[in-house]
Amino acid sequence: MSNDLSNYRKVYSKGELLIDTSPENPLDLFQNWFHDIDSNFPEEETNAMSLATIGLDGYPKSRVVLLKKFSNEGFTFYTNYNSEKGKAIINNSNVCLSFFWHGAERQVIIKGKAEKINENLSDTYFNSRPRGSQLGALVSNQSEVVDRNQLEEKLIALDNQFKGKLIPRPKHWGGIIVKPIEIEFWQGRPNRLHDRIRYKLQKDFNWIKDRLSP
Repeated sequence: MSNDLSNYRKVYSKGELLIDTSPENPLDLFQNWFHDIDSNFPEEETNAMSLATIGLDGYPKSRVVLLKKFSNEGFTFYTNYNSEKGKAIINNSNVCLSFFWHGAERQVIIKGKAEKINENLSDTYFNSRPRGSQLGALVSNQSEVVDRNQLEEKLIALDNQFKGKLIPRPKHWGGIIVKPIEIEFWQGRPNRLHDRIRYKLQKDFNWIKDRLSP
């Protein structure tokens, strides 16, 4: 089977990103972009991001996860620590996050170090989740081979077991924060002359920014 996609074309013309008017702190720019997308592009799942890790087999792997918090400290999502990505992060904390907001023709690419958040914070978030999501975290041995019928039977059994009770957070499930060391902002422009502004964290915890060639 062969599919030639060489005639696929798209003109990028919805914005610009200038280094002189971009803030000194990339988290300020990320916040501005995030709220802009969230407010003006309802078709986007604004907090959906790709997470790339280096697996135990030595291969990189990327998958979409949901951002649940961001601050000057970093970017937080939640997962099963025993999953493929959880084990990869424990083995190698160097990861990459990327956002692609196609409606605004923007990307954000974040290199950073990943680590578990405090258990109390994971407890608080877990307790805020819908009951079905809480049960799902208990039921799933994420990334392991499974029979669908057995999975649904286990869900029913656990639902009955915790009827009228609080569902405890599994110790193998919780938050991961990615502390950025480099953030690149990409704005599509005509003729493929895209705007790329890269911020790099320095030893004094200040950021320097550069314009990269498209």
